[in-house]
Amino acid sequence: MSDEFREKIAGEITLAPEPGKAIRKWREEFGLSQYELADAMEVSHSVISDYESGRRKSPGVGVIRKMVDAFLKLDEEKGSPVMVKYMPESKLSCVIAMDEFPQGVDESVFIRAIGGENINPQKTPAKRVYGYTIVDSLKAVLSLSSQDYLKIYGWSTERALIFTDVHYGRSPMVAIRAHPLTPAMVVYQRPDQTDQLAIKLAEREGIPLVVTDYSVEKLIDKLTSLKESK
Repeated sequence: MSDEFREKIAGEITLAPEPGKAIRKWREEFGLSQYELADAMEVSHSVISDYESGRRKSPGVGVIRKMVDAFLKLDEEKGSPVMVKYMPESKLSCVIAMDEFPQGVDESVFIRAIGGENINPQKTPAKRVYGYTIVDSLKAVLSLSSQDYLKIYGWSTERALIFTDVHYGRSPMVAIRAHPLTPAMVVYQRPDQTDQLAIKLAEREGIPLVVTDYSVEKLIDKLTSLKESK
């Protein structure tokens, strides 16, 4: 699937009447500065600036290939959010919904929006939540590789991971504990009950462990409204 996306970007830049504008469009779509792209391509910042401004003639096939490879490599390191956006079929089967809050949302506001209750008894530092991912916990356990795990974080690790189909909540917290990346918050949607080990692990990680009785549809609706209100 990445080959198809690679060809899409390369083709658009190559065939654009003004390739520099197409380069800038895709660089900004991937959320990169000229310096970040230049570093990934191992060229000077002025090269990217000159291409985008039209001061340098249109890049050749080799340069475009190198540029697109840099786009996709940097996107993959963030969990491939741009890839998922343009190629929805590449989305992980365990991910039900994913979105970002560019300005961030206060932790308490987020919890209220989803009708949640923080069951971690330890006071944790207040954080801002910059996105969320709703994950089918059973599918995640059965299909998520360690490399795929990065993809559920989207643009930022400062996000809420919301797990559905939770019985006791031990497995999601064990997976989070074992991985070097830590989310801003973990949410269990309608758990049967919450295992004490899950709560202990949340205490050790210093993150809120929230439970909500909202349906998945209602969660998505509330979170969409929360984003639109910002």
